[in-house]
Amino acid sequence: MASSPCGNSSFDSDLEIKTRSVEQTLVPLVSQITTLINHKDKLKKSEKTLQTLQRVGQAVSTAVGRFVTVGEAIATENQELKEEMSLACVEARRAGDAIARLTDTASAEQPVSDGWNTVLDDRTGMVKAARMLLSSVTKVLVLADRIVIKQIISSRNKVLITLEQLERVFSFQEFVQIFSQFGNEMVEFAHLTGDRQNDLKDERKKARMAAARAVLEKCTMMLLTASKTCLRHPDCESARINKDAVFQRMRFALELVIQIVTDTRPSTDAEVLPVSIYAGIGNFKAKVEGLREELNCPPRESLAALLECIVEQTEDFTDSAYTSHEHREGILQLCHLARQELGQLCAHWEYAQSLKANEATEEMEISILKTCQGVNELRQELHRAAVGPAMDLLKYHSDHTVLKALKLLTEQKEQLVETCHLLRHVSGTEPLEITCVHAEETFQVIGPQIISAAQTLALHPSSKIAKENLEVFCEAWESQLSDMSILLREINDVFEGRRGEKRTYLSLPRPGKYSANMKIIKAVKLDTEEQSTVAKLGLELRLMTSDLDTESETWEDQEHEIVRQAQSMSSMAYSMYLFTRGEGLLKTTLDLFHQAEVFSEEGFQLCSSLRALSSQAGDEENMMITSETEKLVTSCQQLQVTIRTTAQGKSATFLKVESSIQNTKGILAIVVFLLPVCHKLIRKYLSESSSLSSPQSWREKHLPSPVREDPLNSKNTNGFGVKSLEHHMAGLTFLESK
Repeated sequence: MASSPCGNSSFDSDLEIKTRSVEQTLVPLVSQITTLINHKDKLKKSEKTLQTLQRVGQAVSTAVGRFVTVGEAIATENQELKEEMSLACVEARRAGDAIARLTDTASAEQPVSDGWNTVLDDRTGMVKAARMLLSSVTKVLVLADRIVIKQIISSRNKVLITLEQLERVFSFQEFVQIFSQFGNEMVEFAHLTGDRQNDLKDERKKARMAAARAVLEKCTMMLLTASKTCLRHPDCESARINKDAVFQRMRFALELVIQIVTDTRPSTDAEVLPVSIYAGIGNFKAKVEGLREELNCPPRESLAALLECIVEQTEDFTDSAYTSHEHREGILQLCHLARQELGQLCAHWEYAQSLKANEATEEMEISILKTCQGVNELRQELHRAAVGPAMDLLKYHSDHTVLKALKLLTEQKEQLVETCHLLRHVSGTEPLEITCVHAEETFQVIGPQIISAAQTLALHPSSKIAKENLEVFCEAWESQLSDMSILLREINDVFEGRRGEKRTYLSLPRPGKYSANMKIIKAVKLDTEEQSTVAKLGLELRLMTSDLDTESETWEDQEHEIVRQAQSMSSMAYSMYLFTRGEGLLKTTLDLFHQAEVFSEEGFQLCSSLRALSSQAGDEENMMITSETEKLVTSCQQLQVTIRTTAQGKSATFLKVESSIQNTKGILAIVVFLLPVCHKLIRKYLSESSSLSSPQSWREKHLPSPVREDPLNSKNTNGFGVKSLEHHMAGLTFLESK
């Protein structure tokens, strides 16, 4: 829930904010309101002060007016939420008007006795209006978010209906017609759920959503070939088993997606992962180090019991048939040493207690360090025992030996399942634990499906469809092995402290049909040769995002609008880089183009922020920032032209991919150049402000202009002048809370 700067304001209990786009849209509004209500009560009513207040109030009122217009349009298109949305829009408009009235310079010139107060006289009125505005805007955003959920549920329902039709079909002609419809519905569902996955705040839910979507992606092609095989060989039991397993897994994944987006789970299916050894060791170390503060009272929890729990979990490794003798012996020895070190620590702690010491003794400090070092070494040994064999196993599978000798598949499937189970213990984060569980389940399911597909081919060796079906399941197996290699790299990154989370903040839904302009484009994957060609471009893009991240890290205020927008663009560019490697959430060219469009829109918003800053700079700085900003606008426009140009054929689509990445690189180069310039300018302002007696005086001198140009406005034809609620609220972001 967004917190209000206005004291103890409260929202409806069901207005929980679950997505980053809603949360980030509210941030500038909270900043603006904070500025308005935190004015000095005894501030001198100078003309400059009154003009500043008027600009702020008018900017809030204008931005809220545009925002409400979009909210009302969404309400018209969604009758079931129309009443709630309309009421929230009315409240927001009323609050915006009240703020404009309270900051009206003309009214400030009237005598107070006339009954017309400003914010300088009526702070209580401003607080009340601010509360109403923040509450109503939050309600509009959350209601809009519910519409996204409704879209996903509606899309899922269409998929389920078509899925049932596919399951009952008995002729090839009918199957082809229905599957074509099914494919279109799955594309729409994939985009809706992909955007939702990127937008979720809860990393566990995001990981579960990624797992469910991966199942659907792999199963769609398997469903095609399994159904065709069953139609060609209707009396074959293994073909029927193969097909039924695919349908069952798809229904499970579809239900899981809905549980995530609606935040509901069956009462018998609690979302609780067993505690991993990694987490257990972290908890144990925290308790050990906490003994320093618990010299005068017994520990809240038995350290011996915590350690024994960890040791018991290591049996997953020592009992595994795939753990080498050397690793097994190393784990057992380190468990024994950990028990010894803990025994010594407890003795030193009890001795310190007997002395009634106020702080840990030197012996106790040494013992704490040794105990923590001991469990760290145990964790490292477990990591080696899980990751080393996993890497060897992936190398063994790289030549597809197992797929050429299906009689070994069951044994290898069990080994992969066991390996994923051990990796979960050393994954280091809950999202990675969820991914390990998903990999374990996938190997467990696809293994028997390959066998049933192979049995069908054995019964019908001349059947091209049965052969194609087996190949599709083998490709799904290989794809999961590829996913597992990515998972291993991420686990190693966490273990070695290299993990840097890259997030993409998505816009809220806009009025009109979702992604209507993107559906005419065919979503394709790059082949091996194309992937190799864009790899060099991708590497250059990765280096550019690294430079941008380095510049961003130098900013003291990480919440500043300009650096936040730059970081968001870096995140999006990073996901495009992963696409060039065949990794990440962007799987098809359509995914890439959609990401590029969101990237360009963020670039336009950054342009608005840069213009606001340049208007307060000196002539030389103003000229430099303005010049680079115009280049940025041109580059963003060029990127949008590229991605909105229809590409017919594989060659044209690939050229469009290349151009999109090249344009993205050009945009990042400009942002990398501008960031240090803006940082220097802002630091200069902060330095000047420290020499002023009143922070408010500095605000009056250096606040950017509230009039923010929308680079997209002139190109918009939908009658509302914006592309999303989030983009509308950008009009409130010119002011930062201090």
